[in-house]
Amino acid sequence: MAEENHSTVTEFILAGLTDKPEHQLPLFLLFLGVYVFTVVGNVGMITLIGLSSRLHTTMYYLLSSLSFIDLCQPTVITPKMLVNFMMEKNTISYPECMTQLYFFIVFAIAKCHMLSVMAYDPYLQVPLLYNVIMSNQVCSWMVVGVYSMGLIRATVNTTCMLRVLFCKDDIINHYFCDLFPLLELSCSSTFINEVIGLISVCLFFITSISLSPSYIFIIASILHICSTEGRYKAFSTCSSHVSAVALFFGSLAFMYLQPSSVGSMDQGKVSSVFYTIIVPMLNPLIYCLRNKDVKVALSKLLGNKSL
Repeated sequence: MAEENHSTVTEFILAGLTDKPEHQLPLFLLFLGVYVFTVVGNVGMITLIGLSSRLHTTMYYLLSSLSFIDLCQPTVITPKMLVNFMMEKNTISYPECMTQLYFFIVFAIAKCHMLSVMAYDPYLQVPLLYNVIMSNQVCSWMVVGVYSMGLIRATVNTTCMLRVLFCKDDIINHYFCDLFPLLELSCSSTFINEVIGLISVCLFFITSISLSPSYIFIIASILHICSTEGRYKAFSTCSSHVSAVALFFGSLAFMYLQPSSVGSMDQGKVSSVFYTIIVPMLNPLIYCLRNKDVKVALSKLLGNKSL
């Protein structure tokens, strides 16, 4: 009987990044450009790796998997956000919101674990140190494990979210359907969701900490390189990757690990832009423009097409 007294929510209103009309068009153009660049860069990376026999190695198989994640993650969020910039009332239906939440968690978790996998392949960071070749079978199983973790945790979190009753405000203080902004609207018990969220935070810490030994080893190995030129090349190769990883995990930590009494959701929205939109755009630049093998493969591919 108590549940019958609650009104059923059929749609939510997304607050978006800003409520100022004069900012809508500039933000639309900005994020449209970022999204187009992201799609072109990651699709190009996947295509190039698939077409070039030179790049058919475990290293580039992992890179193509990362590019696929970086293509899908912003695609779950950005198109809807772009549409909302042009609308007066930014609504999203309940089924669409739960679907967006599910696939956002899938690719966010998959990316965390993919970066961990990549951290333990030194060639992805410093080619000069690559002396152990990962087998194709091991690499394939690691990628399967990455996506399995994303699917399992997304299924658990979304299933628990479907149990939550929404009967108060229907305004989500975010630009997409994220876990904690949705829980703020609940008028039923969220104990199970909070426990699962705590477990997810612990796993996030474990994933983040697991990256440390690999990077410490890489830095120590670089310092043991005798020539100054060799050290410079090694640092220039891994510095961009380390910066992107730090930006991704740092913005995630700012959004999900800060106490609820500190800061506001508005600050969290800004930080979430980095791990959902900016970092997926940067990765093709990091792994393509600074990679000699990719440059050679691209020039050969373009040369063959021009003949």
